[in-house]
Amino acid sequence: MKPLSGTALLLLLLCAAACAQQSPCICEKNKRVVNCRAEKGVCWCDSIGSGVSVNCDTLTSKCLLMKAEVSSSKSGRREKPKDAFEDTDGLYDPECENNGVFKAKQCNGTTCWCVNTAGVRRTDKHDADLKCNQLVRTMWIIIEMKHTERNAPLNTESLKKFFKDTITNRYMLDGRYITNVLYEKPYITIDLKQNSSDKSSGDVDIADVAYYFEKDVKGDSIFHSNRLNISIDDEVLEFEKTVVYYVDEIAPEFSMKSLTPGLIAVIVVVIVAIVAAIVVLVLTRRRKGKYVKAEVKEMNEMHRGLNA
Repeated sequence: MKPLSGTALLLLLLCAAACAQQSPCICEKNKRVVNCRAEKGVCWCDSIGSGVSVNCDTLTSKCLLMKAEVSSSKSGRREKPKDAFEDTDGLYDPECENNGVFKAKQCNGTTCWCVNTAGVRRTDKHDADLKCNQLVRTMWIIIEMKHTERNAPLNTESLKKFFKDTITNRYMLDGRYITNVLYEKPYITIDLKQNSSDKSSGDVDIADVAYYFEKDVKGDSIFHSNRLNISIDDEVLEFEKTVVYYVDEIAPEFSMKSLTPGLIAVIVVVIVAIVAAIVVLVLTRRRKGKYVKAEVKEMNEMHRGLNA
């Protein structure tokens, strides 16, 4: 066999170097990716649904995660029951900026609405002419969890330490953004606060942290294989319900028509009760006035009779 020429040897070495730099890898912090490759010691993958390259050493933005989840549900790998439906306010196919953040205006066909930095709708739904002038920042996220029934309460200090350590280590959030962990059996409340002025370019966003955390608690982890085991003092904790609340830097713009029927019914009942109370008060005062006038008239007549 003839020895390799200098040019062929150089090409072979370049190919080997390129292959070494872009070897396959696993994105441990996001399983909703394809085309993973290691580049200079960092695992990069293409997010499903958008094709945006994501750095697997950090959390993927919520916008890209939602887009990937919707794309996976549309793949047709499994048929859904005919009566199944989606919570369209919870999961939709979002429009993302090139850096992964939500676009301020989101649409589903001809129906549009404005969202905050967490991708949560903050206005009523309108037609395509809707203007969303800015992407309003979510500065406060409240995660409320209700654990399953148990005889004794959990150790408060152990609980606080577990969740603070988990959020800082697993989701890489700076501890200063965890402002409170409150335990009121059976509810656990975690407050995450991050103003626009506080967040630096290297900090993960609290909206992304909350999304990862909620998925972990509900057993639908975004991590490839590292599932979250919630254990307080060596006792595994299970949850009945998890709710996430959002507080924006600018108040949301909802009209009365966007309120739920239950809330509207409560408001109507309260208004009717107030009106009824006013009517009763007015009638009572009128009757009392008539009684006083009649009593005065009778006394005058008796006085005139005595003087006659």
